[in-house]
Amino acid sequence: METSENTAAPAHSPLLSGSLLRALAVLSVPMLLSGALQETQSLIDLFWVGRLGPYAVAAVAMPGIVLFLLAPVAMGLMVGTVALVSRHVGAHEPREAGRAAAQSLLLSVVLGALVSVAGWFLAPEVFPLLGVRSTDAVQHGVDPALIVREGVAFLRILMAGQWLMFILLACFASLQAAGNARTPMFCSLTATVVNLILDPFLIYGIGPFPRLGVSGAALATVFSQAVALAAALWALRGSDQGLVLQRAAFRPHPALCWRILRVGLPGSGQLLLRSTMSVALMRIVAICGPVAVAGFSIGLRWHMFILMPAFALGNAAATLVGQNLGAGQADRARRSAWLATGIDAVLMVLFALVALVAAEPLVRCFTKDPEVMRVAVQYLRIVSLSYPAVATGIILGRALNGAGDSLAPMVITGISLWGLQFPAALLLIHAVHPPSLGIWLAIAAGNVVHALLIMGRFHRGAWMQCRV
Repeated sequence: METSENTAAPAHSPLLSGSLLRALAVLSVPMLLSGALQETQSLIDLFWVGRLGPYAVAAVAMPGIVLFLLAPVAMGLMVGTVALVSRHVGAHEPREAGRAAAQSLLLSVVLGALVSVAGWFLAPEVFPLLGVRSTDAVQHGVDPALIVREGVAFLRILMAGQWLMFILLACFASLQAAGNARTPMFCSLTATVVNLILDPFLIYGIGPFPRLGVSGAALATVFSQAVALAAALWALRGSDQGLVLQRAAFRPHPALCWRILRVGLPGSGQLLLRSTMSVALMRIVAICGPVAVAGFSIGLRWHMFILMPAFALGNAAATLVGQNLGAGQADRARRSAWLATGIDAVLMVLFALVALVAAEPLVRCFTKDPEVMRVAVQYLRIVSLSYPAVATGIILGRALNGAGDSLAPMVITGISLWGLQFPAALLLIHAVHPPSLGIWLAIAAGNVVHALLIMGRFHRGAWMQCRV
């Protein structure tokens, strides 16, 4: 990679001076759109393979659980990258920022390759673990053997391309940490468009393309990620945002890699705790019956959609906190995190009011079954009351990550989820009628406690002295 002849980040950077509201908008709006575009890709695959039949939908949907459980690995790398790169950019140390970005890319290659190789060989074991075996009897006209065969092929292709995804996420983290959120957005848009175009050609064999079925959807996804990665690497190479990449920066630097991992591993732990809690909660909900599971699943769909602004503002706060700490502006770092929290708290109050008033129309978008609707409506109305707390926990937690204080949010997440939410859910299903109501109350209580503990940690201000 060629040397960029850039110098330090400009002193008039909108992230380090001027309106904090504008700085948040510059970062969070593209981040929000980028996240929405990434979510769209999986929906595109489901849309096109759905016409192949129920077996194809199952073959595409079930591997999603594996990718969900892999997310903490990539999340940790992004947390460490944002903390180090943003700190150096804020301190006007472009070569050090570039070196941190380069080491992050090296780590992403290694981690991605390990995941890809392991995923390729372990793919055939996934479906039996999820309860689908090729020897099972045909049910409702769907052959489990077909689901397993097509699903394993689909998963293997996706896993083979995971190293591309890891490098892409490392590029995105470096660019966003440097204050460039627009390039990742355009890369995500490019990937979405490429995937949308390629899917029908590769799945159904239109024109000169072979008919690949479910595997065609996986190939389209991997190819679209490769195109996005090429664009992201080119943008990173020519970055003018206070980040200079040189050939020498790519020489392995174990101490710097460890600094990235030291901050990032607790970030992985946070997401792993949440991922495993999602699985555990689903198992508890399953005790209440299939209707409760269906209602919970619909509620979660809306839950994740509503929280998208919180994730975008949280990531923006992480960058602002990191850069302003690097620039010696701890007070501006603190104010940026609280402003992001206040903005999203207002949004969450509005969303909560919508959920309270219009829960039934929202749920009816996914089902018209009266029993499932009853459960999903109850979930939205109870859990939505804690949405302002959820926003607070997400944004201040990511602000702490951006400061390099990632161990405290992991511990707090463990306490609020596994120390309170999980046991409370187990107890309340036997103490409240209907039992699912007890689970929703436990979820809301865990959200509130998590927010209070995160607020306490942030208010103490120890993160302002964190060294990365």
